[in-house]
Amino acid sequence: MKRTIAIVAGGDSSEHGVSMRSAEGLLSFMDHEKYDIYVVEMCGRQWTAHYGEERCPVSKEDFSFEAADGRHTFDFAYITIHGTPGENGILQGYFDLIGMPYSTSDVLVEAMTFNKFALNNFLRAYPDLRVADSILLRKGEALPTVDEMVARLGLPCFVKPNAGGSSFGVTKVKTAEDLLPAIEKAMHESDEVMAEGLMTGTEITCGCYRKGDDVVTFPITEVVTTQEFFDYDAKYNGKVDEITPARIAAETADRVAAMTRRIYKVLGCYGIIRIDYILSGEKGNEQINLLEINTTPGMTVTSFIPQQVRAAGLDIKDVLSDIIEGRFA
Repeated sequence: MKRTIAIVAGGDSSEHGVSMRSAEGLLSFMDHEKYDIYVVEMCGRQWTAHYGEERCPVSKEDFSFEAADGRHTFDFAYITIHGTPGENGILQGYFDLIGMPYSTSDVLVEAMTFNKFALNNFLRAYPDLRVADSILLRKGEALPTVDEMVARLGLPCFVKPNAGGSSFGVTKVKTAEDLLPAIEKAMHESDEVMAEGLMTGTEITCGCYRKGDDVVTFPITEVVTTQEFFDYDAKYNGKVDEITPARIAAETADRVAAMTRRIYKVLGCYGIIRIDYILSGEKGNEQINLLEINTTPGMTVTSFIPQQVRAAGLDIKDVLSDIIEGRFA
């Protein structure tokens, strides 16, 4: 009997459309000989299964749906929501309650990696993992003065929503006068905002996943953009060069891969994650600076992970099957 897979997409953030494009990618990548696969789109309390031409409401009691040919249930949820509720632990908690296996890490890991400030401070416990200095700012609470923030973080600095992705609401702040408007912009995306010191150097990203007892890393991608930083325009409108494998020393690539595996294990991750870094300093002996961890990375044909899987000489169909079957081992 084939397993029935739900590709769970959409969500309640600005990244809804990006998530639906990832669902299209996953639908094309998965093994249709092995699985029956349907997209479930979430938008607020409206959950809809895309069943051929039918659009069927999904029961929140057991994640089943009724179509013209009867009731359908799922065996596994492949979560590709970028943002809430699929990348912050909320949906994982629901699936835990109803006993549905899923593709991502658990509630705690998802919640912590989605909260950039919490993640950075957790990782500070490991001296070999370097993150930028940062300040947490909450809506409705008194802010530090501009002078205090500049004195601590310097300029330029970044202001970003503490919970969110795809660079929505992110600003590279170059002058003290631009700091408060940047905070206000980020507050539209999240009630918490993080102001973060700037790290300069070569931006890279490394994906990995768990296969059995091993953590498999993919070839590293170098990110080169003419934009001020790797923003939404660069990510989704082609204003970037993505070079896989990255033009870095073999020794550096080995250290990045080892660090990626270490972080994966330290956090207790599952499924595919992608970790973004900045390399600074002398080539071949760079300091590896952690930027961000993505636990539901983009999965369109042109996204980083499919590129890296191809560069590794792997079939993404097999990688996705490993993730699904790993929950039934």
